[in-house]
Amino acid sequence: MSSYLAQEVHLARRHEEILSQRSVLLQQMETYLGDKKTKKTWQTQAADAARKRNAALLNDIEAAEKKLQERMCLLPHPDTVNLETLYWASVKESLPKWEQFLLGRAEAPFMVQSELENRLLAGNYRKSG
Repeated sequence: MSSYLAQEVHLARRHEEILSQRSVLLQQMETYLGDKKTKKTWQTQAADAARKRNAALLNDIEAAEKKLQERMCLLPHPDTVNLETLYWASVKESLPKWEQFLLGRAEAPFMVQSELENRLLAGNYRKSG
């Protein structure tokens, strides 16, 4: 009988050890699952924040692209601006010569046009102003 009692005590101790190990493993599993859930929540929040940030950046890029396209449509080509500047400078320079003709007091000064063309061809035309 004493061997049964010793065996039962041994089994009771072993049972306690197993229960203790089970308790430790359950706590580790709960901690692991809690950490995993926390990590998943953090990753979800980070992904949402990145999605919002990317959407905002995309909107900013599209707005900047739209502004640049509008600007390109509004601003003429530099060669066009240069020609327009030269044109108005020649009009300003030629106006006094044509003023008397336009008022009906003199004949048309045709030499003015050929002089201007010669200057433009020779590259000697300077913007007055």
